[in-house]
Amino acid sequence: IILRQCLVLRTVILVGECDVYVFAMIRQCLILIFLSLVLIATAGRDFYKILGVPKDASVKQIKKAYRKLAIKFHPDKNPDNPDANQMFQDISAAYEVLSDDDSRRVYDQYGEEGLQKQGHHGDGDVFSSFFGGFGFQFGGGGHDHHNREIPRGGTIYMDLVVSLEDMYNGNFVEVARYKPVAKPSSGKRRCNCRTEMKTIQVGPGQFQMSPQQICEECPNVKFVNEEKLLEIEIEPGMKDGQEYPFISEGEPHIDGEPGDLIFTIRQQKHPIFERRGDDLYTNITITLRDALVGFTMEIKHLDGHKVVVKREKVTWHGARVQRQDEGMPNYDNNQKKGILYITFDVEFPRGTFSDQEKNDIIGILNQDSMQKSYNGL
Repeated sequence: IILRQCLVLRTVILVGECDVYVFAMIRQCLILIFLSLVLIATAGRDFYKILGVPKDASVKQIKKAYRKLAIKFHPDKNPDNPDANQMFQDISAAYEVLSDDDSRRVYDQYGEEGLQKQGHHGDGDVFSSFFGGFGFQFGGGGHDHHNREIPRGGTIYMDLVVSLEDMYNGNFVEVARYKPVAKPSSGKRRCNCRTEMKTIQVGPGQFQMSPQQICEECPNVKFVNEEKLLEIEIEPGMKDGQEYPFISEGEPHIDGEPGDLIFTIRQQKHPIFERRGDDLYTNITITLRDALVGFTMEIKHLDGHKVVVKREKVTWHGARVQRQDEGMPNYDNNQKKGILYITFDVEFPRGTFSDQEKNDIIGILNQDSMQKSYNGL
């Protein structure tokens, strides 16, 4: 409508009919443009588009998209990009709404305006639940709180046991952290103490340097444990021993800043698969009958799909076959996967055979008797 009115206005102006009718059309065109801008402004943000996920996205997809975008557009990582801060706020608001079932339901029906009417302002600190209270460690020189002149609390190292299934498929793990938080208390305390050299005159023209402790007076504080949920993303292809840091979530320091909390990924032993790099290893025990006449079987993989193993020829004890792209996903490129190695163990029957059965077996195998000694190591 706006475009059609403005095109008519342009035609009238070109033919020189600049009268009261033209000015009325100009006024109407400007009003329509203003109303359209108001509608755009009140329509609210498209949170699904901001995170780059479909409207039927799962919570896992939403969390994964948020984590990647939050790291990419964090203001500390983009000091020269004036739009990064606004983009980061939009990403955080989108995640805060879409990761909560009730807020997402309201947003899907009434948009962002409906959330605001219900008192949702989106001011939660969602970034710290992923990366800790003072931002993420982006590499390079780091942040100011890593300056050695500022006292810091101790770094806490903790092992996080993760199943091989989660390392294959990816998952989110929530850990409850009871963190000591400083709260105001009565009284004063000595703080920011430092040693300075003081010059003392000990005689005519004689001076002596002596160390002296200088402290400031600060309001007293006490530490109170508060529960906080930290969310850890187990990405496909993660490896045993990989570290996952939460900055400033470690031990507090009364005169400085908290240390870091670092989780070390520890792979839980799996009953079927052994991991070596991006490759998986497993053993299959078969009967002597299967080894001689062949067999078909399925192995349930870590994501539930079936790997078909079919043998139509003789399978000897210790034989190994490979299945390409059936190993672990590569951490840097999930589209690339390792190899699944399958080793066969032949289980021989117990007991004895009659002379007739022995002769039948000799006739079927059609082999000469042979024994040979060798170094098999």
